[in-house]
Amino acid sequence: MKLFYSPAYTLAGYSFDTTRKSGWIAESLAIRPVPGIEIEAPIPATEEQVRWMHGAEYVGAVRTGEPRSLAESQDFTWDPGLWPMVLASTGGVMAAALTAMRDGVAGSLSSGLHHARRDAGAGYCTFNGLAIAARAALDAAAESVLILDLDAHCGGGTHSLVADDPRIWHADVAVDAYDRYQPGDRCSLSLVDHVDDYLPEVERCLDGLERQAPRFGLCLYNAGMDPFAGCAIGGLPGITLDVLRTREEMVFAWCRRREIPMAFVLAGGYIGSRLDQETLVELHRLTVAAALGGGTAVRTGDPSLW
Repeated sequence: MKLFYSPAYTLAGYSFDTTRKSGWIAESLAIRPVPGIEIEAPIPATEEQVRWMHGAEYVGAVRTGEPRSLAESQDFTWDPGLWPMVLASTGGVMAAALTAMRDGVAGSLSSGLHHARRDAGAGYCTFNGLAIAARAALDAAAESVLILDLDAHCGGGTHSLVADDPRIWHADVAVDAYDRYQPGDRCSLSLVDHVDDYLPEVERCLDGLERQAPRFGLCLYNAGMDPFAGCAIGGLPGITLDVLRTREEMVFAWCRRREIPMAFVLAGGYIGSRLDQETLVELHRLTVAAALGGGTAVRTGDPSLW
């Protein structure tokens, strides 16, 4: 399985989980390799491709830093490394999408995607690589694309960009109302406030797609780990590593059963007083393990994580 990453994913000077954790995960995979993973540097997205979904003024602001308020609308301090970072990360999502259409499954260690809108960033998200990659997949002959979003927060930026395209479906299960939006045709949004309802709601979401939706040419999966109880930004009490492992296995098994190509990316997950860097990396490795159909991508010896 190809997993796209390059050190350019961390070029921004602003140090935050969204701009650094891809490097932490890549380092972890180098120290504890996973059989079957091939890490490859993607070709960065071009400015023209970014402008498929984002306005010229906003794209120019991210490139140049002016106007500064627009360049920093995702809440990062702007510096010249931001532009090549987001082009590389966006290129990774596109590469994962197109590779999955050929190979069945692929991923990118990209993050900071689903809150970005046409004319501004938001919520640590600069460019919406999910929407851009959906467009790339459609251009590559996918008849329809599903964007499945299991970040803790709602994907209002993605909704604003894809809601009018009849070829794109958007399914969103969140535990925090940030970036909430009004769902519509081909778009579902569920907000869960109790751990006992979380996995059943994910299952209901997938069952609904099975009944109502076409056979997708691609599923783009925004695999958030911020529902984890220890995550201060979005965490839901009771959601453990084991709950999230079950979720990942459920999602990938659903795609395999329906023979839907799957491209995954990182989404939320933030270190804090109850979530350290090592545990955050282990959480994101759950997605890699599930993409491979199980395996030993995760170290689970610490019962406190279960």
